[in-house]
Amino acid sequence: MAAPRRSSVQVSIASVRVGGNAPIVVQSMTNTDTADVEGTVQQVKALARAGSELVRVTVNTSEAAAAVAPIRDRLAQMGVNVPLIGDFHFNGHKLLREHPACAEALAKYRINPGNVGRGSKRDPQYVEMIETACRYEKPVRIGVNWGSLDQDLLTRMMDENSSRAEPLTAQEVMRNAVVSSAVESARRAEEIGMRHDRIILSAKVSGVQDLIAIYTALAARCEYPLHLGLTEAGMGSKGIVASTAGMSVLLQQGIGDTIRVSLTPEPNGDRTNEVIVAQEILQTMGLRSFTPMVVACPGCGRTTSTFFQELAQQIQSHIRHRMPQWRREYEGVEDMTVAVMGCVVNGPGESKHANIGISLPGTGERPIAPVYEDGEKTVTLKGDRIAEEFQNLVEKYVARSFVRRDAQSTVPQAAVGA
Repeated sequence: MAAPRRSSVQVSIASVRVGGNAPIVVQSMTNTDTADVEGTVQQVKALARAGSELVRVTVNTSEAAAAVAPIRDRLAQMGVNVPLIGDFHFNGHKLLREHPACAEALAKYRINPGNVGRGSKRDPQYVEMIETACRYEKPVRIGVNWGSLDQDLLTRMMDENSSRAEPLTAQEVMRNAVVSSAVESARRAEEIGMRHDRIILSAKVSGVQDLIAIYTALAARCEYPLHLGLTEAGMGSKGIVASTAGMSVLLQQGIGDTIRVSLTPEPNGDRTNEVIVAQEILQTMGLRSFTPMVVACPGCGRTTSTFFQELAQQIQSHIRHRMPQWRREYEGVEDMTVAVMGCVVNGPGESKHANIGISLPGTGERPIAPVYEDGEKTVTLKGDRIAEEFQNLVEKYVARSFVRRDAQSTVPQAAVGA
């Protein structure tokens, strides 16, 4: 069983609550040129439809900053109300000052303390960004990244380490520097006037063991909500496995209030994949439910046909496609489990454990497929239309088994809670 939520502070980002007892939030980021209003709007819409509850956009130029308010307004016209987060590096103080509409439209600012300025410019420019956030009553994520770590802080800590009787390794000093940068920057923000309950911290690294060590130390030193993510996780299975390995360990300890899976998309790949992976991490750990889970066997010598694999893929795709409408119409449908099994060994048993399941015939078995609903066999399918018929049964099961949201509003008030 997962540990209880760790952070005691709750931060409001528009309509989304982060930290405290709030559910862990899924976040993503666009990779469009933010100055391209329509392109960015369409990607934000796709990410939100996939389930991203916060979406970050790059704000790196005057043109990008000028586009933020029109992007927010266009999304609102389309009924997409996902909070937008501005990602600032190097010139954020200037862009926020010169584009007050951008400062007002964003729901949160992401500030990298390693990239706010060099030398004597660092503190004044950091102060200006925090003061802008205070003026517009916006929360901030102070996001340290070891690829852009404050070199003055790192040099100082390396010098201090060299004078120790038993010096730490360079990697240990680097980890400590990342944690110190986040904590010290948060304290400086509060000195400037930022409210304690408007600060979220992150400490992004690209190594799994570094991620675990740094966030474990960070959680011990502060009570701010923490945003988890393995930066530069990589492409495909490598990025998915590395992100899952690192974040799952932390989530199991109760560390983490928002997560992002930073996958490198394939050329012209679908950006929403990172949202799906983040949801599946949380759902398979039992921390949240987003969409019905499809349980499918891996296949073996008993399942030489690809039919059950094709059916499992069809059902999963169908559920993903239908989920936005189901979520609007039915209460609790995201907790449903669907089983698509390939032979008689575990098929009937696994199907009985699911809300609705089908046990397909393995090699040499009778060409029939019993369907189980809530533990009871209800029908046996056969012929060439098994996939279509089972899909229809799933639709009927949803309509029959889950309460329609519009029906809830017609329940007499006296009956509520009875």
